[in-house]
Amino acid sequence: MTKPYHPDYILISTVIALIIFGLIVLASASVVISQENFNESYYFLKHQIFYGLLIGIVLWLICQKIYYRHWIKLALPLLIFTLVLLSLVFVPEIGYQFGGAKRWIAFGPLSLQPSEIAKLTFILYMAALFGKNKRDIVDVKKGLIPFLIITVIIGILIALEPDIGTLMTIALMGGIVYFLAGAKISHLFALGILGLGAFFLFIKTAAYRMDRLTVYLYPEKDPQGIGYQISQALLAIGSGGLLGRGLGHSLQKWEYLPEVISDSIFAIMAEELGLIGASVLIILFIIFAWRGFKVAKNAPDVFGRLLAGGITGWLVFQAFINIMAITGLIPLTGIPLPFISYGGSAMAVSLAGIGILVNVSKYAKI
Repeated sequence: MTKPYHPDYILISTVIALIIFGLIVLASASVVISQENFNESYYFLKHQIFYGLLIGIVLWLICQKIYYRHWIKLALPLLIFTLVLLSLVFVPEIGYQFGGAKRWIAFGPLSLQPSEIAKLTFILYMAALFGKNKRDIVDVKKGLIPFLIITVIIGILIALEPDIGTLMTIALMGGIVYFLAGAKISHLFALGILGLGAFFLFIKTAAYRMDRLTVYLYPEKDPQGIGYQISQALLAIGSGGLLGRGLGHSLQKWEYLPEVISDSIFAIMAEELGLIGASVLIILFIIFAWRGFKVAKNAPDVFGRLLAGGITGWLVFQAFINIMAITGLIPLTGIPLPFISYGGSAMAVSLAGIGILVNVSKYAKI
């Protein structure tokens, strides 16, 4: 083990700023549905703090102390454990359904979303797989086929929930790690074709996904029906103007816009804080991307580069997919905004990933 340097303090400060920003936005966005469902104004905020943030901070502190190369030996056991958790969501009395999807498992009063854990453990496994021998990445049997097998297994389990947004995120993350490892362009092209084929297959197999594509192609179509969510989201963003209506003064959160604390939270934020507030958030994610990919570039070995690049790519691309979807730039997807959207599992796992990234930064000369 080489002697560590100091961690990337700009990266750490940016994540802390994102967390604080997210708690402020969530406190405002969730107040109406908190009062409506639990007769208290800050139920979701408190739940996010106690079951997401505090657990996440503990995981961050633990993971940043663990020498990042130790994760090579843990990658496969953690992935197998994740596959077991993903399977448990379909077991009666353990997994439970909400909104037509089976994505959670319950342990007494606590719940867990295994697909969020899969994002991190998948990156760990891919980095360990391709970080051992660089020559394996260009070999079909040692590179492409193992990548396809594990991606398909995880993909099927997540698609059955169904959670196509998470499936897209995991596929994109896998592609990022595969690319950073030095994959052949022909292999990447083949994977892209397979991905597009799977994308259109998923659209064909569910009417609501076809509706989202239809609304994307024809935004004016049925604004009170299939286009309702994106129409209300764009109305919220547009009404925010430059400076916004003011924190706490959103109109759309009064049960006009669906999913105000998850998929649509960026629209509520833009309505209340305006273009300036939205720009601050985007700039924070850009700074995070700059520092995270710089850590990856300067990591002392291939595994560290793939690990840092994978974690950074996961959080950054998920953030911009959410923002692009809710602003109508791509079809609407059910992907939360990292550090901002409500979700204890997502927050805790994201901060565990940050802990690993910070540890890699200690050994990167930046």
